[in-house]
Amino acid sequence: QVQLVESGGGLVQAGGSLRLSCAASGSIFSIDTMGWYRQAPGQQRELVAVITSGGSTDYADSVKGRFTISSDNAKNTVDLQMNSLKPEDTAVYYCNAQFRIFRASPSRDSWGPGTQVTVSS
Repeated sequence: QVQLVESGGGLVQAGGSLRLSCAASGSIFSIDTMGWYRQAPGQQRELVAVITSGGSTDYADSVKGRFTISSDNAKNTVDLQMNSLKPEDTAVYYCNAQFRIFRASPSRDSWGPGTQVTVSS
């Protein structure tokens, strides 16, 4: 079993910044990718940013230039620095990890419980 614990959500004014953190623990041999997704009320969950164990990153077009994802492979953590926040960034943000429990095992998926980010105008 792998657990993801998120922290850092909250309420911020438009133009402000927040930093989300996520730590993975449990039966982990390796993590292939870690990422952040978000879901606004009435909308589908969408990718915000993802980072591979090799450091490659990908971002949603809506957050490019404002958000930065980083990770610490030794600690199994991932952070999301969010700058220039907009009201449309308001959502529940979920941490995701794709991991293996031993070298030859298939990749598995784990999600955190989510953390609320609210951006006021």
